Amino acid sequence: MSPDWQYRYYSFNSKWDKGEMMASMTDGCGNNFFILFNQYGAILKGFDHESFMSPWARDDKSLWPGLFDGVPAQFAQFITEPAFDIPNTTFCMWRLNADNCWQMGAISFPGQGGGSDGSEEFLSMFVGGPESYEEFARDYYEKEVPLESIERIYRHETLTEELVKSLNPDVAFSDLKKETKEIGYPSS
Repeated sequence: MSPDWQYRYYSFNSKWDKGEMMASMTDGCGNNFFILFNQYGAILKGFDHESFMSPWARDDKSLWPGLFDGVPAQFAQFITEPAFDIPNTTFCMWRLNADNCWQMGAISFPGQGGGSDGSEEFLSMFVGGPESYEEFARDYYEKEVPLESIERIYRHETLTEELVKSLNPDVAFSDLKKETKEIGYPSS
């Protein structure tokens, strides 16, 4: 949907580092999230610039207390990686392969009227299915994107010229070779 990397809303790199993959969202308004996948599981952090929990809403610009409490040693490198913009964090979650649910630090959320940390809004795409992405694409790109084509991507079908054109007629399939390799997405 966004051939120019710098303008992409969602990105994925299947070869972030040896044995690691990374997904991200950047909305162009200062909000973002980063997810690191490694042999131990996954960790994610996000930033909602409008959140009451933003460091920018605090006089001393400090992170909300408890955000990184309990992060397993297997993810220690994540919270020191400059690319993940750790100083701008309003939520953090992790899940080791052996965990039965996502974990987070010992956080006391703001009281009545304090707002959220942004996680529900920014991560809703992962629980909504193809219909959620169709709605997002319609709103964000201001055009209709065929649900059938989105469903094919969700099924991880091989990327073809026809599928690319159905999603974005302005993109040449041949121009996506580098991206599909980086993403690790099958293409013909």
